[in-house]
Amino acid sequence: MNLPARLWLLILLGTVACNNTAKQRPASDSYSQISIAKIKLMDLNDQPVDLTKYKDKTIFLNFWATWCKPCREEMPSIQSAMAILKSENIEFFFASDESKGEIEEFKRTNKFNFNYVRTGSLADLNIMGLPTTFIFDADGKLVFSEIGYRKWDDKANIELIQNISKSR
Repeated sequence: MNLPARLWLLILLGTVACNNTAKQRPASDSYSQISIAKIKLMDLNDQPVDLTKYKDKTIFLNFWATWCKPCREEMPSIQSAMAILKSENIEFFFASDESKGEIEEFKRTNKFNFNYVRTGSLADLNIMGLPTTFIFDADGKLVFSEIGYRKWDDKANIELIQNISKSR
């Protein structure tokens, strides 16, 4: 791909990934066929993470990358949201398709208390921009998906997560 095409793609992805709206969005049609069982994750010890074992829990799954500025910018708000929601029945996962070494270096230099995991191809999940967040309800149904930055510790977003968590 030539340089002007790369720049255009980078600008396009940056524009899409910089969405900061607080309204609730259902899982988009492009993700409607994604089941929790389809998502393949590995922990940083190369052990599979079976999301179906978290039955009866809400799963907040954030796809990110070490090079993604909006991803890094939203992480403090996610850390804060996790603290606010610590008594809720919610599991938080942070999935990257980068190497184990890249994730571990990020983890060493950024003191977030996150459950970092690795994923295969983001394209297999139809993820076209970062950050992307999926929220699965306690029945394992994808009920929220969004591409772009969000300030997760805002009151409206905390309520969004709580409402999903209590939707049974």
